Amino acid sequence: MSTPILVTGGTGNIGRHTVPLLRAAGREVRILSRHSRQAEPGIEYVEGDTVQGTGLDLALDGVETVLHLAGGAKGDDIAAQNLVAAARRAGARHLVLISVTGADRMPIGYFRAKAAAEAAFQTSGIPWTILRVAQLHDFALPMVKVLSRMRSAPRGLCFESVAVTEVAARLAELTLGDPVGRAADLVGPRVQEIADMVRSFDSARGRGHRLLRFGIPGAVGRAYRAGDNLAGDAAVRGESTWEDYLASRATEDAPVR
Repeated sequence: MSTPILVTGGTGNIGRHTVPLLRAAGREVRILSRHSRQAEPGIEYVEGDTVQGTGLDLALDGVETVLHLAGGAKGDDIAAQNLVAAARRAGARHLVLISVTGADRMPIGYFRAKAAAEAAFQTSGIPWTILRVAQLHDFALPMVKVLSRMRSAPRGLCFESVAVTEVAARLAELTLGDPVGRAADLVGPRVQEIADMVRSFDSARGRGHRLLRFGIPGAVGRAYRAGDNLAGDAAVRGESTWEDYLASRATEDAPVR
């Protein structure tokens, strides 16, 4: 009988797409959650918090593979350190981490914390797999909506947004396989300026308007203009475009008349 796979962040956006794939492969899943939940067929929940370091020993009991999806605006580095320490105590054999493209290049606290989380996995002494991914279509949407309302867009800001379903499929594949170290980044089909993403969003809603362009100042602006948040040629590109994503949301985002 196989041991359960521990998934942190299993109730989040990516987790909700990944856990069913692990179950479909016949694996039992244990989800670490900040709130208690009723068990489901093949899925159990353990209450705990990676940043606070609570519940980890119980969650890791009898676990060999850990998929770490939990994350937030702050504390990803601390969460990774706490999880690694608990995984060592439990004798885990494979740690899988989702990270962000450009983690080691972007001068932003969120990216730096992701880079520190990667380092914690890499120096854990436990075989590891790290998958860097680009911004999800879902995460780009709120920014695009705000810019659409403001009728403006920064110059030189580009993304290669990717579908959450494609990220989940790759994470499941890596989690079910042997450790590979740094996997190739997974990004969207193409690089797009944020202004073009806003225009596509407006077009999908049957409207259009001129956008006021502005620059992002300082080191962050220079990094974005240099494309430090983008993947290189070795990245794996998904198939689902930003426009595909907008089309799938056409009913929900249709303007009220």
